[in-house]
Amino acid sequence: MTGRLTVVDEIFLRTHRGMGTPIALQGLWRTGDAMEPALLRAIHDRLRVGDLGRRVARARVPGARRAWRPNIQAHPLDHVDSPLPETAILPWADTLGTDLDPECGPGWRLSSAPLDDGGTVVALTCSHALADARGLIHAVAAALDELARTDDKPLDAPIPGSVSEPAPGTESRVKGRYTASSDWFDAGAQWTTILGGTARALRRGIPRPPATSTPDSSDGRALHSTLLTFDAAEWDATAAASGGTPNSLFIHLVANILWETGFQRPEIAASLPVDTRDEPRVDNDLAMTEIAMDRSDTPATIRDKARAAYLRRMSSPAGLPEEILQVLPDRWAYALSKGAGERDILCSNIGTLPASLRNVGTHHCDRVAARAIHPGLTEYPRTRLSGYLSRLADTYTLALVSLSCDRETLDAATDRACTAAGLRAIPW
Repeated sequence: MTGRLTVVDEIFLRTHRGMGTPIALQGLWRTGDAMEPALLRAIHDRLRVGDLGRRVARARVPGARRAWRPNIQAHPLDHVDSPLPETAILPWADTLGTDLDPECGPGWRLSSAPLDDGGTVVALTCSHALADARGLIHAVAAALDELARTDDKPLDAPIPGSVSEPAPGTESRVKGRYTASSDWFDAGAQWTTILGGTARALRRGIPRPPATSTPDSSDGRALHSTLLTFDAAEWDATAAASGGTPNSLFIHLVANILWETGFQRPEIAASLPVDTRDEPRVDNDLAMTEIAMDRSDTPATIRDKARAAYLRRMSSPAGLPEEILQVLPDRWAYALSKGAGERDILCSNIGTLPASLRNVGTHHCDRVAARAIHPGLTEYPRTRLSGYLSRLADTYTLALVSLSCDRETLDAATDRACTAAGLRAIPW
């Protein structure tokens, strides 16, 4: 595991502190039958001593990056007693991002609720400072794999309270996971990179200010989300028939949903996260790129634009080395990078989920989704619609988070855009 926070980690840490749009990642699982409490506790205990069990520690030397430290305390397993109707799943899940603290307390929470159809919904929610979507999925897969290897034998039950305490002996399981260099060594390496990169930037001329985006007025804007599933074979066939790929069809669909909500501009700018990890791990291991689209674009033309965009990345602030954001005071770093990654839409293709997520113990998960939520949102960003696409077996799941319109408008716009694309959406 990486012992120090990356530039991306610290950007999300600042959003947690209110400097930017607050973001928490969330995975949702549905089973068709009731999941026993002992199994949920076992999953919770393995997550607690897994890779999400960490916190941010401040460096003591100016210029050194913040470090990761093990944190095996956790919020207790959160369980709803009264069964939820299907229409209440997302409103319930939207509330689970509160009290997540990647610095001073647990940065994640495992929650579950029975459904009135006899099934169960499980939600894992974590601060974006701890992990990105692929990292969250890796944490869940690792916990389920560990559970299978130990024959479903739970660890000692946590002590009830506001924060669950680790069972004796479990701390030794996570010590040594992070191998950070000394603060003095890290500060020296950081300053060498920053001073050298700044000198090179200045030799090319005075750097231009970073391209930032200005949030639209929050008047009349609202936050709503929806989850839809699609037959994977049908989605892939539709993409191929239009000369595109499953990913370019996804981007095309999200853009057209925004236009169908009444978005007036003739061009839509899309930010596209790029997974940069070379192995499965719990980290914010991503970069951002962008494309611009107009109404004449098709999945085929978006395919070409996206392929070119994935070869480049959004630039660092004012052409300076991005590490400069880690040595400046937080408010200065926020001001320098404010809005730099925000565009009209966000299209995050999470990819194919591990097959291990299809089963939790003896329970089959017929629906799995991954998305972001925005706990405590008070100021709306430029982004008006975010889409998260994932695939599990023969199903694609599309999670939409609208930051611009009411639910009825979003649902109607989604129906029209799916019909125009030749896609049949099924409510999650």
